[in-house]
Amino acid sequence: MTVGSSGRVSGEAVIAYHERTKHHFHGFAASLGYLDWATQPNPFRRYEGAELVGLPLTARGHPLLYRQLYGPVAAEPVTRETVSLFLRYALSITAWKQAGSTRWALRANPSSGNLHPTEGYVLLPPLPGIGDAPALYHYAPRVHGLERRATLARAVWTRQAPADPSTSFLAGLTSIHWREAWKYGERAFRYCQHDAGHALAALRIAAAAVGWGLVLVDGATHAAMAHLLGLDRDTDFGTAEREEPELLALVGPGVASGDRPVLVDPVLGADDAQWHGTANVLSRHHVTDWAVIDEVAVASRATGVTPPDAAAAGLPSAQDLVVAGAGRAEVTAEQVILGRRSAVDMDGATALPAVAFFQMLARLMPTADGRAMPWDAVSWRPRLHLALFVHRVEGLTPGLYALVRDRQRLDALRTAADGEFEWHRVDGAPAGLPLFLLAAGDYRDVAARVSCGQAIAADGAFSAGMIADYLDALVTEGPEAYRRLFWEAGAIGQVLYLEAEAAGARATGIGCFFDDPVHETLGFTSREWQSLYHFTVGGPVEDTRLSTLPAYESNPDA
Repeated sequence: MTVGSSGRVSGEAVIAYHERTKHHFHGFAASLGYLDWATQPNPFRRYEGAELVGLPLTARGHPLLYRQLYGPVAAEPVTRETVSLFLRYALSITAWKQAGSTRWALRANPSSGNLHPTEGYVLLPPLPGIGDAPALYHYAPRVHGLERRATLARAVWTRQAPADPSTSFLAGLTSIHWREAWKYGERAFRYCQHDAGHALAALRIAAAAVGWGLVLVDGATHAAMAHLLGLDRDTDFGTAEREEPELLALVGPGVASGDRPVLVDPVLGADDAQWHGTANVLSRHHVTDWAVIDEVAVASRATGVTPPDAAAAGLPSAQDLVVAGAGRAEVTAEQVILGRRSAVDMDGATALPAVAFFQMLARLMPTADGRAMPWDAVSWRPRLHLALFVHRVEGLTPGLYALVRDRQRLDALRTAADGEFEWHRVDGAPAGLPLFLLAAGDYRDVAARVSCGQAIAADGAFSAGMIADYLDALVTEGPEAYRRLFWEAGAIGQVLYLEAEAAGARATGIGCFFDDPVHETLGFTSREWQSLYHFTVGGPVEDTRLSTLPAYESNPDA
């Protein structure tokens, strides 16, 4: 373990942060306690002085069916149009909501509190209609455009690129912690991380829509990512809120799930790039800087040590996860991706068909061939499992269930859990789906109580707690695994969001839950397993007081 800026061992700093930011029945993690509207951060980062390259919005839409995303899709070339569609499906605005004179944007990548701490970047080769030289761009979702942050010499791009520099590109994600801390205080770092996971899955799924692969770049250190994305340029930020690099991914038609790219030459020389633009200030002032967030960020930064590659043992085959009759065959990928919404309330009555439920869970399973999307974007074995509070699924007994996403950890999870649980395999589930009934009964009150008393956890068809193989990950992979655990949670959430839309239901993430009471419900008595994120799926109740406006037609800045 390494030593952080405070002098504490990094792993200890991560564990201390996680314990400190738990919610309890008797109190919540530290936050301001109210919303200071005077300091509400701007949800849109812009780089003033950087050239804006507009991207086209396809009028006819993309005809791909949603179910086709999970099969072979013919690869399209990297062009201005396909890059535009990739970013449209991954990070763009999908609609505006309005209540009275107040208006706010919804995006393809969901966010805690709709605060959107995640920023996106692409490092592109020369492309007609975008630029005649390789360049780093910041994606500006409000206008669906690219801000040219840096222009590179062709020789530099060729040396820098981790794959064919003419047919692939790099995508990067960063976090602005202040956007979440403004509302959520010290717990905000957690939310920034699972938002990065949502965005990672959104990127992978968007890439699949144009037949591209996407894999994380291995060995990318914090310093290398900050340098490559221009985040270490003090003169470009001044007093503006800084961004924390999270991850880099290689994207393109020739990228395969087994690829494990590395940054060949991660440090650009002083003369290698011409930089443009300065970051806008998001809030006029800050009430507090939340120093503990800075501490855990430093402690969990990427060091260049990659997690061990996943082995196929214990993972199901794709064939054993097939669910006959699942999904609405006619729904398009565009309808699902751009139509995704976070439910604000559930009706407490809608039951989910068993085939739809099994299909959702099957989509959460990495497979032995390493090709299950979006899990093919990462190199590590699944670390998260689901505790499922099943309320209304046709043909299933209401009760507490478990989805064990890695059979190799089944015995460890059973040993850690309540010894009275039954662990009965669920009849009718696909052969490769490790779904178990732990205890039958009405768990609606329990689900709501441990989710900070939120009725939405009880009123859906089911809710889920994402249980991480926490201590083993930190011990074997180091403190930077803390971020990856949340990324995995966010990716699970993104898949559930889209599967719910495809099934005619709706979902929402639940970041507020009482950590240790969740563990007690499952019988955990040590810190080995930790709940990181909650989710619920069911029949939504629409708020008729709100108007919905088109994503860009109604945007005066587009």
